[in-house]
Amino acid sequence: MSIEVIPSINVSTFEEVQERIKKVEPHVSWCHLDVTDGVFSKHVTWHDPRDLPQLVTKLKIEVHLMVAEPEKIIDQWLIEPIKRVIVHLEAMKDPELVIRKCRDAEREIGFAINPETFWGKLQPWFEKVDLMQVLAVSPGPSGQKMGEEAIDKIRHLRSACPHCIIEADGGVNFETAPRIREAGANVLVAGNVIFNSSEIGSAVNTLRGSTS
Repeated sequence: MSIEVIPSINVSTFEEVQERIKKVEPHVSWCHLDVTDGVFSKHVTWHDPRDLPQLVTKLKIEVHLMVAEPEKIIDQWLIEPIKRVIVHLEAMKDPELVIRKCRDAEREIGFAINPETFWGKLQPWFEKVDLMQVLAVSPGPSGQKMGEEAIDKIRHLRSACPHCIIEADGGVNFETAPRIREAGANVLVAGNVIFNSSEIGSAVNTLRGSTS
């Protein structure tokens, strides 16, 4: 199973978003933008999609909308360079509408669950979404410790859906990554361990389980 490592950007300003994307551009194919609104998560990050037309990058961008009532604002994010939108099951009132909006805009859609949410809540969506995300920390700032329940959730999801793309986000570091990979995740989202490294390429390879 091939492993994708996606750097997460959880910052306060669009200038920081641009700076961090430049740092990881030579080493990855995707980048992950954390967007919080102070409602679904008390933490607040940069969250203004009007800045996106200024973002020039060769990377594919996924945006993780940790926001209340995402149906009301998702249209604003279905623009270049966003290729995938990840939305929380706990925040949606109409998941089918969110899927339809993404399909109409030719964007990928992922559904995420919080640490306290039963993994089986994702099961009805296996064939309807492109990706399932297990969030291993409470929605909020980077640098939190991975909750142990995430490993079991990933293992159950992989057993129930061998072909699914399963993304692990939160607390991903050199110690937890091997366990996350072994449980069955094929996408690892990591922030601090990448951006605090003096050798970003090496950090990405280590998380991926590769030495090259």
